[in-house]
Amino acid sequence: MAFHFFAYLSRMKLIRRWGLMRNTMPENDMEHAMQAAMIAHGLAVLGNARYQRAYDPEHAMALAIYHDASEVITGDLPTPIKHNNPQIKAEYNKIERIALRRLLGMLPPDLQPAYQPLLEADPACPEWPLVRAADKLCAYIKCLEETKAGNNEFLEARESLFATLHANPLPEVQDFIREFLPGFGMSLDQISR
Repeated sequence: MAFHFFAYLSRMKLIRRWGLMRNTMPENDMEHAMQAAMIAHGLAVLGNARYQRAYDPEHAMALAIYHDASEVITGDLPTPIKHNNPQIKAEYNKIERIALRRLLGMLPPDLQPAYQPLLEADPACPEWPLVRAADKLCAYIKCLEETKAGNNEFLEARESLFATLHANPLPEVQDFIREFLPGFGMSLDQISR
């Protein structure tokens, strides 16, 4: 019997993000998942090294890789639609859960227990806040890149995300903002010096 879990997930590269906004650089879910995974891993390492946390950096990375996996079935519903109406948000959350169960069913039964906690992440998991922060950091980085390229379409989103990130209570997130975010606004020559 053939299983299609990985073939389906490979189509994440076809799911475009920021669908309602004019983009100078298109971004897809697979690119986003990779960047979120690197940042979530980095946040876990920062937390462990500086704040005596007991994060599992590889688990944070794996959670981030799969955090938008349902979108390979649902597509990427733009944030203004998804979050500005409680009823739409609740219904979309139901659709996401159905999509994740469908993806899980694309695995052999003996592998499903290994992937279930990644696809249906427990919000109480200590690494989950890192994944959420990494997701916001990625969105902010996208806004920085777009505005740096002269695209003012992302100005309001950039300001809103900036405020959200600075309100994050995790010191490892604040360290990342202070130490790593500035490079995203620089040229290749500047970050190569």
